Amino acid sequence: MPLDHSKIIYLHGLESTSQSGKARQFAQKFPGMLTPDFTGSFEERMNQLRPILTDKKDWTIIGSSFGGLMGAIFTLDHPTQVCKLILLTPALMLEPFVSRPEILPVSVPTVLIHGTLDDVVRMNPVRELAKKAFSNLTYYVVDENHRLHKAFNELDWEEILSSWAQSSSISREAAVEGRVSRKL
Repeated sequence: MPLDHSKIIYLHGLESTSQSGKARQFAQKFPGMLTPDFTGSFEERMNQLRPILTDKKDWTIIGSSFGGLMGAIFTLDHPTQVCKLILLTPALMLEPFVSRPEILPVSVPTVLIHGTLDDVVRMNPVRELAKKAFSNLTYYVVDENHRLHKAFNELDWEEILSSWAQSSSISREAAVEGRVSRKL
């Protein structure tokens, strides 16, 4: 079944916009997907996001850095509305994610892509937080910094956005241009 691009949304990072390099690359690769702008505090941004996603189901959310934090919180709060979550170097170590007293894991298929050279969002603490929150997690480790510019061109986004992760909880390992991905 082909991907419905109108059900894909890209959530940009804190100091980014819908015109960032990644947002433009995603919009070009998946015409018709949503790439809205968000401004203000975390809560103000979530108040801007909720009306876009409310009362609709089967979203594929792609969140980068602070946008990953937004996507993760939305998915934890509304798992039945999300069919897939893609987290790009997500800022899960920030409030309100890190202070949730008890996170009940959700089974929404989640892909986390993180660079070994990321000096903005530390990889290991984020991985541990993600493992607690998402029970169907695929983790890609790439030799890249926070921006993931090279990785964008090297990863197979059609496969990542497809539903293959929904049907399998088997551990996977695959080479991605000499980089390792593993499903946790």
